[in-house]
Amino acid sequence: MRRFFYTILLLTISTNFAFAALPWEQKKEVSSIIQSEQSQTITSQANILYAENDIKNAFNLFLSIPEEERTAQNWLLLGNILQDQGKIDEAIFMYNKAIQVDETFYKAYYNLGNIYLQDGRPNMAIEQYKKVIKLKPEYPYAHYNLGCAYIKLGKYGKAKYELLTAIDLKNTVADFHYNLAYVYKQQNKEKQANIYLDYYNKLIQNQI
Repeated sequence: MRRFFYTILLLTISTNFAFAALPWEQKKEVSSIIQSEQSQTITSQANILYAENDIKNAFNLFLSIPEEERTAQNWLLLGNILQDQGKIDEAIFMYNKAIQVDETFYKAYYNLGNIYLQDGRPNMAIEQYKKVIKLKPEYPYAHYNLGCAYIKLGKYGKAKYELLTAIDLKNTVADFHYNLAYVYKQQNKEKQANIYLDYYNKLIQNQI
């Protein structure tokens, strides 16, 4: 036991000596790797807490990660938590930070669009949903929400196109059919409106 401990001690001293002997640039690189590994460990723990709905502790863990080490997903989840708490401006800040880390991170654009849509800013929502669709054209909910934004502006032709696209991509979501029926009704196309209203009712019945 004593010899084993002594061996470990020698190895530790050797490692520390080796680190001390490294040039400054290499020291920075090694320290960066260690910090990155620590951040990944914290991220994993925070993700588990978030999945378990331990939001407070998850939030504090995400905040403990140095800003320069946070991933786009880290910023996104911070934004999600703040949005759920009604802290909209802070959530918007977090989503924008996620985009700064990764300009191709479509989830941050999508969440920004949702905030703007719910906040009565459909034009700003449209801008974000278009970015999502450019990055992920097969994402049905982006097309659906873009259609909803057009409905708020009374642009029923554009809304119809986006809602039909959403249904082509995923035809089992009742709200897609309901809102398309609404659009057809606004266009005085009762026959088409009734067709999609029937689809909506069937899907609702299947969920019961």
